[in-house]
Amino acid sequence: MDSIQDGPHARAASNAGAAVPYFCQWESAHLAGAIIRGELDLKDDPAWADSGAADVDEYARWASHVCGMACLKMVLAARTGRVHPTLALARASLPYGAYTVDGDEIKGMIYAPFVRYVEEVHGLRARVHVDLATAALPALLDEAEFFMASVHPSIRWPDQPPPKKGGHLVLVTRASADEIVFHNPSGEPAVDGRPGTQADARLAPAVFDRYFAGRGVAILRG
Repeated sequence: MDSIQDGPHARAASNAGAAVPYFCQWESAHLAGAIIRGELDLKDDPAWADSGAADVDEYARWASHVCGMACLKMVLAARTGRVHPTLALARASLPYGAYTVDGDEIKGMIYAPFVRYVEEVHGLRARVHVDLATAALPALLDEAEFFMASVHPSIRWPDQPPPKKGGHLVLVTRASADEIVFHNPSGEPAVDGRPGTQADARLAPAVFDRYFAGRGVAILRG
């Protein structure tokens, strides 16, 4: 979930040969398909404790709202080799206003406070982008190391047209005139020889554009 408002249990899916580690926003990446289809309740995720949640109820409350923190977790793992628990990242962002929490309702991730958080706490240089064309991503990825792109979550099923654009964050790692390469925190795992849509998902720019809302957060180099 994202917002432009200002204000064995698999911890990581297989990502052989990729420079950027992959992490799912749900702790059991191999069970993501069952979670997406409603066949597995989040309270039954066997690896929930790895999230850093205080208890399973906190995990179930937050796990479907932390796509942005899963992207940050991947960036930090790639940069430093350290793996931060996803909910620990989310919890640390709250004093900056990266999420709005009202009772059981969680809204976020809100870009400007998130940028302040990652700069002050993690030493990352980040920049918010809006009104960004998909065709501009290759040039952006020449300047930035990563781009957290707002897409519709149904990008996990690229043969299906989305009802709208945006609402979910993926981590774009490479972009060219021919393809956009990204890690999707809520992608489907590979099953029965069918390729998954979690790590190093690849789409033609025209297909990516169907889901892309033209906004996100660039993580700059250095």
